[in-house]
Amino acid sequence: MAGVEVRVEGLSKSFGRANIWSDVTLTLPPGEVSVLLGPSGTGKSVFLKTLIGLLKPERGSIVIHDTDLVRCSESRLYELRKLFGVLFQDGALFGSMNLYDNIAFPLREHTRMSEAQVRDVVEEKMAMVGLTGDERKLPGEISGGMRKRAGLARALVLDPEIILFDEPDSGLDPVRTAYLNQLIVDLNAQTDATFLIVTHDINTAQTVPDNIGMLYRRHLAMFGPREVLLTSEEPVVAQFLNGRRQGPIGMSEEKDAAQAAREMAEAGELSGLPPLKPQLRPSSGLGERRAVARRRQRVLGMLHDLPPAAQQAIRDSYADDPLEWQPEDPATGPIATRRPTPRPRRAAGGASGYPPLAPGYGRESDSFDAYAPGYGADDESTGR
Repeated sequence: MAGVEVRVEGLSKSFGRANIWSDVTLTLPPGEVSVLLGPSGTGKSVFLKTLIGLLKPERGSIVIHDTDLVRCSESRLYELRKLFGVLFQDGALFGSMNLYDNIAFPLREHTRMSEAQVRDVVEEKMAMVGLTGDERKLPGEISGGMRKRAGLARALVLDPEIILFDEPDSGLDPVRTAYLNQLIVDLNAQTDATFLIVTHDINTAQTVPDNIGMLYRRHLAMFGPREVLLTSEEPVVAQFLNGRRQGPIGMSEEKDAAQAAREMAEAGELSGLPPLKPQLRPSSGLGERRAVARRRQRVLGMLHDLPPAAQQAIRDSYADDPLEWQPEDPATGPIATRRPTPRPRRAAGGASGYPPLAPGYGRESDSFDAYAPGYGADDESTGR
């Protein structure tokens, strides 16, 4: 399994006369983790459904492996959908099937694997998400966090090149969300698949992705390296990241400019953006994500085109990087003079083709409680 580039150009979607968004253009870099933010009702879930061909846009293109999903034949679209794995908000499990059969369902539906082969794949994916031993449980017998993990295991069984997460944190408390975030980072390290996460959770947006986009006022307000949005001084960004009432976002839709200005004047001086948090790194023993080196090269190549605050944030994030830096040209900024040495993977002992997971993804956990990601103030996985 390896990530693939997804190129979206000029995409527009409406339902009747109601325009959802227009002229959405972005590129999901291969193997990287991207997050799509936006106020409720801005069409983030509609974008995911359009991306996998469940909804057809009025204009634009979605190009994967040199094929435009918007204009290809139904048979070709059916094949390309197999490149996707999707984690829905509630896990979307069949209530009458146990976890084993839920996770095995795509293999039985789309492959000619023998039951022995199906069993090997299902056991491998259940181990990856910490559900070994829970095969015979029904969805109604487990917690919401376990249902999320079962849905994630099912999304992984066909070894997708692209994995979509539709509000994976919905219904989870902040602690379980933090564990889920670490699990997502760990899975990206193991699979190198291209991830796109739709979320409202600010901590997820601050700590998980390589790239962030934001849908607002029926268009894609921005998309790019995480540092660009997290240091942006745009009022809508500051309001969203701080979770405050004052700003252009209203209860049901955007406010008019006069109302937003009145609220800001009444509120007086407001704090700016929250501090930039370090990006999560994989748990000890998993090695670095392969996307990290690719992203570093890509971001440095565009560094001089980014806003000054984002440039500084990127330089700060690489301050303790194992690469050696030297300024070359004021127009292009610093460059790396040697490649990083990845942290070693563990040898045998894990599922076939993957390193073993961090201890504590155990079956005794009601949710993510027993998962020990191993990040702390003195641990290298904090990225500091």
